[in-house]
Amino acid sequence: MDWTAAWLSLKLAGLTTLLLFLIGLPLAAWLSRTRWRGRFLIDAAVALPLVLPPTVLGFYLLQFAGPNSLTGSFYHRLTGGMLPFSFTGILLASVICNLPFAVRPFTSALAAVDDTLIESAWCLGVSRWKTFWRIAMPLAWPGVLTGLILTFAHTIGEFGVVLMVGGNIRGVSRTLAVSIYDDVQSLDYNRANTTALGLLLFSFLVLGITSALNQRKVRAS
Repeated sequence: MDWTAAWLSLKLAGLTTLLLFLIGLPLAAWLSRTRWRGRFLIDAAVALPLVLPPTVLGFYLLQFAGPNSLTGSFYHRLTGGMLPFSFTGILLASVICNLPFAVRPFTSALAAVDDTLIESAWCLGVSRWKTFWRIAMPLAWPGVLTGLILTFAHTIGEFGVVLMVGGNIRGVSRTLAVSIYDDVQSLDYNRANTTALGLLLFSFLVLGITSALNQRKVRAS
């Protein structure tokens, strides 16, 4: 197995999961409680990476982050580097690509919290911030944890968007999924099989943990 690619994949998955926890949780909290009629537009935007081909998403991300774009030129002035074919670039792509794997489970879990508990806390003078962390989050935590696990696992196996935005640069953008593709292209099937088997076992473990969490949630309810 390419251990450099393995470490890069774990680093990418960890940072993606952390960022989507910080970004996705407030968005999910708003989606779970809002009565805005245009909510379906936000829902559709969040779910879009689920149905959009990775090459299409990767192409538009290249346009968005390229050196001639507003985002790319600002990043270049700030750091002196380019977003495409960099770790920062594949991290940005990974966060956008994995948005639904975090936000949708977060939203479902928070929406399942009994409204009367939330409203009772508000009536007792508890702030919305404290109500969220002391009441909503402890009740929704199994669903939030499921979203975090799915995000981490999907990032480990992400291929299309990472290859489009980051290419295949060892130590920078060559993840395990890209490593398998590279090994197959060079006819090194033994090494490709070792990496693929590792990802297969990892995926099975993740699905088992997710299923156990869902069963525990059902029993608790």
